[in-house]
Amino acid sequence: MATAVESLGKLERRMTISFPLADVRSEVEARLKKQAKTARYPGFRPGKVPMKMVAAQYGYQIESDVLNDKVGQAFNAAANENQLRVAGFPRIEPKQDAAEGMVAFDAVFEVYPEVQVCDLSTLELDTIQTPVTDAEIDKTIEILRKQRVHYHVKGEAGEHGDGGEAIAANGDRVTVDFVGKIDGVEFAGGKADNYPFVLGEGRMLAEFEAATIGLKVGESKTFPLTFPEDYHGKDVAGKTAEFTITLKKLEWAHLPEVDAEFAKSLGMADGDLNKMRADIKTNLEREVAGRVKARNKEAVMDGLVSKTELDVPKALVEEESRRLAEGTRQDMAARGMDVKNMPEFPLDLFTAKADRRVRLGLILSQLVSENKLHATPEQVKAQIEDFAQSYEDPKEVLKYYYSDRRRLAEVEALVLEENVVNFVLGKAKVTAKDVSFDELMGQQG
Repeated sequence: MATAVESLGKLERRMTISFPLADVRSEVEARLKKQAKTARYPGFRPGKVPMKMVAAQYGYQIESDVLNDKVGQAFNAAANENQLRVAGFPRIEPKQDAAEGMVAFDAVFEVYPEVQVCDLSTLELDTIQTPVTDAEIDKTIEILRKQRVHYHVKGEAGEHGDGGEAIAANGDRVTVDFVGKIDGVEFAGGKADNYPFVLGEGRMLAEFEAATIGLKVGESKTFPLTFPEDYHGKDVAGKTAEFTITLKKLEWAHLPEVDAEFAKSLGMADGDLNKMRADIKTNLEREVAGRVKARNKEAVMDGLVSKTELDVPKALVEEESRRLAEGTRQDMAARGMDVKNMPEFPLDLFTAKADRRVRLGLILSQLVSENKLHATPEQVKAQIEDFAQSYEDPKEVLKYYYSDRRRLAEVEALVLEENVVNFVLGKAKVTAKDVSFDELMGQQG
């Protein structure tokens, strides 16, 4: 039996659970008898161990299990009777002042809050849109050309130079020997032989590249270089070194022509350049659509969280923090890091993110319930078919998802979120803004 539920705060509750001690003893005795039928002990045949010995070996654990079971059953019954939506797990504390012949416990727990989603018509949201034009297609083709670059020695007859007079310029691949010194002393990482890099790619510090430009094969140059204050090498950050470089090899970049052979290398069997451009545009539009959708979804989620006042159960935030911490460890292990001897992450590292995720979960759940925004089988199938478009065998992609309920659930959650986003955008005050392709893709112009 349980007493009336006592409110300890906005979401925290307490109830007292009690039941007859005789019921506990009766159940313990029944379980001990069952255990005795299979109990093993040196010197006794199975099932012939004296009950006192069985009780001595298993009694404590069985009594603990019985109490846990009875408390759990009583708590669940009382929660259902009082129509409580319990968040997380209750904290069970034994009471010392139980009535004679009774066992009593206090169960302290939290309940889910009543979620009142903000008035969606008051939301002011900025969404983005990004067109894919010929300029983006041309830029992508240039990237594809650079991925297929090969190099020739610069200065050979007809090869971008005049004999041995060829000089290093942006776009060339150079191979150098270099040595750096600070106060006349070489430092770790400041020396290399036959080190190749492409001028203009920013792989080396700007002063290093500037000193290399204009050199001929066999020439050397000594120059000062000041490392940035935030340089990754802390031993040299902010210091000025004197470098000497010698150009050992100079090569120019040969990019493939945009012709039928180039198109064939991209999968156009007939070498049709128009088909190639159309295929590139389709792929770019798919990538852009995905990123635009993600940015717009984030804008909706930010709006819902900022405008909906909500008390969040601490138990749910703690559970989510633990999931995030464990997910971080698994990710680090997948990257090859040794996490076995690594201490546990402090949960407060994940509290802010966990709180946001729990808030969003409660808000989205309320919106879905109130407005019947559940994912339909047709929507789920359409989403999987969209995923499958970029694979050679779309049927295998469908089989991959439909053969595993967990994978299918992930797609359902994705569709459900999209339903919510579209619903909110249909109610809110939306301002669409143009974002450049480079900005969307995180590129520098």
